[in-house]
Amino acid sequence: MITLPIFLSVLPFLVFTVLLIFRETSLLKASIITLVLFTVLAIFYWGILPASLMVSYGKGFFVALDIFIIIFGAIFFLLLLEEIQVIENISYYLEHFSGDYRLQIILLAWLFEAFLEGTAGFGTPVAIVAPLLVGLGLTPIRALIVSLLGNSIAGVFGAVGTPIRIGFAGLDTTSVPVISALINCAGFIVPVFMLWIITTGRVNRKKEFLSALPFAIWAGIVFVLPSVFVSLWSQEFATILGSIIGIILVFLTTKLGLFVPKDKISLKQVGEKLFKSMSPAHAFLPYVFLVFLLVAGKIFIGNAGINISLGFSHFFNLFNPGFAFILAGLLVAIIWRRKKEAVVPLVSKSFIEALNPFFVIISTSVLVQLMINSGQNRSGLPSAISILSKVFETPLLPFFAPFIGAFGSFITGSVTISNIMFGSFFDTAATNLGNSTAVILSLAIVGAGAGSMIALADMLAAQAVLRLKNQERKILRGVFVPCFLFLIIVGGIGLFLS
Repeated sequence: MITLPIFLSVLPFLVFTVLLIFRETSLLKASIITLVLFTVLAIFYWGILPASLMVSYGKGFFVALDIFIIIFGAIFFLLLLEEIQVIENISYYLEHFSGDYRLQIILLAWLFEAFLEGTAGFGTPVAIVAPLLVGLGLTPIRALIVSLLGNSIAGVFGAVGTPIRIGFAGLDTTSVPVISALINCAGFIVPVFMLWIITTGRVNRKKEFLSALPFAIWAGIVFVLPSVFVSLWSQEFATILGSIIGIILVFLTTKLGLFVPKDKISLKQVGEKLFKSMSPAHAFLPYVFLVFLLVAGKIFIGNAGINISLGFSHFFNLFNPGFAFILAGLLVAIIWRRKKEAVVPLVSKSFIEALNPFFVIISTSVLVQLMINSGQNRSGLPSAISILSKVFETPLLPFFAPFIGAFGSFITGSVTISNIMFGSFFDTAATNLGNSTAVILSLAIVGAGAGSMIALADMLAAQAVLRLKNQERKILRGVFVPCFLFLIIVGGIGLFLS
């Protein structure tokens, strides 16, 4: 039975979904409207104490500030690399490691996208890789579908561990990185989905698919397994080093003729052709700087930080990956002899582009804090988070957790925001059910990664890059089945673990 407290606790999410999907409201506007709605409910229905209201807004701001630094740094680093044509040169070398379109596409859409997700994230991989796939001969729609598939399980650790580090801030996530990486191993099947899609409609479809199947499986394995081992040490590097190790292993085995089809098939080249303007060592040097700074920061700074006490407590960790992005970018600017006049506009543009996701994350962070703190009230009602957790309390929670996480990514376009929205619900529900909170949170974040395949925000951004309009239905038809099948697998793993 749906009581008034349950309805009012669910109402913000219903409004948020309707605004995004049916009213086609921007993510920022939908987030702000939802926050305003629940602020009114918290004040007039729950009767939240004024001090708790201020704490919710303050805590939400500082959680968002952490991720703003990462987004700003990542955008600045990427814009600088695009200006000096580093991205174009890396793409050239990755494209030309084999003359077979199936190998080229899987390398770009799977391993290179994973690397971009680990170092930049926030929709960047799809926007960069989709045009490259068109250049290899795929139609724009198919290129977008394949690049969306590639922007999936790498999102579990996202840009230097942000989805867990920020998305589950305040929760006990000690075991979450390793458990998530283990569950994420099911993602080795994603390159197989890619292969199925890119061979669809080909004259010798069955032969082309089967002959490249060993490579697709191998490409999946060489990313997911290294990610598990790296996650034992640090969640920040699971995607970055996992993809780097995967790329190296794929290069080696391809040169040795292992797991590759005997016949090399090329697609007709369309669009602008890439050219190299620097050596491979020169092209990859900026990322060497970045990885070095991240590793150094992890070792020498670690958990050092500043305790902020403003009526609430917040620990500001000095090892913020955003600082590594900024320092790496400045080093690149110095080595490539970029003048101050050329760098300052990039700083300004990065700041402006980072503001939109910053305000979205403030809104969702504050919303979650309000739901948690709404129990500190004059009405005597339980907090909204406690009320909602009762809805989640079902023996089938391990199966449904990935689907709920995927829904969060679908409507917000971000694994991190999905975690912020639903993390506390899962934590409370799992505790009340006697389930392992680490397992439930891990299932949810792997599901959220899968949900990036159907993320509306990424879909719209990539369409803009490819000059497409109103193709969402066609794209969704292409990515829905792989996404659903993967979620079924993850849900099944959840039931087994429970």
